[in-house]
Amino acid sequence: MSNQSSGSVQQQGLFQRVFKLQEHGTTARTEVVAGFTTFLTMVYIVFVNPQILSVAGMDIKAVFVTTCLIAAIGSILMGLLANLPIAVAPAMGLNAFFAFVVVGAMGYSWQVAMGAVFWGAVGLFILTLFRIRYWIIANIPLSLRVGITSGIGLFIAMMGLKNSGIIVANPDTLVSIGNFTQHNVWLGALGFFIIVILAARNIHAAVLVSIVVTTLIGLALGDVQFNGIFSLPPSITTVVGQVDIMGSLDLALSGVIFAFMLVNLFDSSGTMIGVTDKAGITDARGTFPRMKQALYVDSLSSVAGSAMGTSSVTAYIESSSGVSVGGRTGLTALVVGVLFLLTMFISPLAGMVPAYATAGALIYVGVLMTSSLTRVKWDDLTESVPAFITAVMMPFSFSITEGIALGFIAYCAMKIGTGRWRDLGLCVILVSILFILKMVLVDA
Repeated sequence: MSNQSSGSVQQQGLFQRVFKLQEHGTTARTEVVAGFTTFLTMVYIVFVNPQILSVAGMDIKAVFVTTCLIAAIGSILMGLLANLPIAVAPAMGLNAFFAFVVVGAMGYSWQVAMGAVFWGAVGLFILTLFRIRYWIIANIPLSLRVGITSGIGLFIAMMGLKNSGIIVANPDTLVSIGNFTQHNVWLGALGFFIIVILAARNIHAAVLVSIVVTTLIGLALGDVQFNGIFSLPPSITTVVGQVDIMGSLDLALSGVIFAFMLVNLFDSSGTMIGVTDKAGITDARGTFPRMKQALYVDSLSSVAGSAMGTSSVTAYIESSSGVSVGGRTGLTALVVGVLFLLTMFISPLAGMVPAYATAGALIYVGVLMTSSLTRVKWDDLTESVPAFITAVMMPFSFSITEGIALGFIAYCAMKIGTGRWRDLGLCVILVSILFILKMVLVDA
């Protein structure tokens, strides 16, 4: 047997011992292909996340590196400790909330706002540690969960439409259509349609293809300057160590911290259940093997990510693309993590991407997140009204926190007002009271 063949057998044996490939009906080759597939569907985050966080005044090059780092660390840990084909990275939606609302609209510095992200992540870890996370997931009604997810989707889509210039501010009508004679507007629209057409044709790298195509057109039009492909990772000292953790312990930020914690809780937990269900390893109750380890990795990655200066980390639904081609174990996630580490060395390419090139991705995420509205019982007003209020008040109030608050309060009002107060669980009542106290004592 040649040295090459011997090495291959030893490698297969190592992967078998660590990831139990045979027990999961898979092979190392299948898992590697699945890892590449998942990576290609979610690598857009290394271009989109720095663009969004730079709006808050953060160093775009440093955020590129921290995004790659935390995605690599979280995915590798998910693979090694939980042995699940789930990749993690900074969350879309929460990064927009951080940049456009907490920093942009509320006026906090990015250092203080990132401190709020940190405390939200700590709260999520505490909920996981004491198993309260399971209780909350089980006791918050489906209509509110759907409303929260859909509202964030609408909010993200609005940011994408704004970043591309498809919608603009108007003093008479609040918003109006942009000027389609400007190339950034039609390039933003083009990027979106590239994504949705390719996604409809089951091409997994749709978002990445859209970003590349629109950036190349921008290069031809003179908007983008080519600065090479490879380089050593830029310094991260402008971001790492700059988070104001103690300064964010402000009562006025309590609602923001709660929002970061609650949204990340549902987003990440729901994604894990969805991916493991697609992999065929979820039981009838929605639980899956090594769920405890997965939730610990998820929450601790969020703590580490915010401390490093990037937005909350979550499990990525794009992991389902790797599952669809056979990924069943943590080797898939390990491959994703290694690829994110290698991505740190292409920072010049990340710096080329203009805002309109990532706008289509934001709108597309909005489409995916609002699709869950079909799960609402629209013929039951005590369920549909809270879901509707939660979803529409996020973009209309320009606040994810207020959307969640009004949704919870509306749920209680509808159930009590119709005599169906027995439908109210302790969790919903407690959260609603906390939001009312915030409005009366903090917002006032």
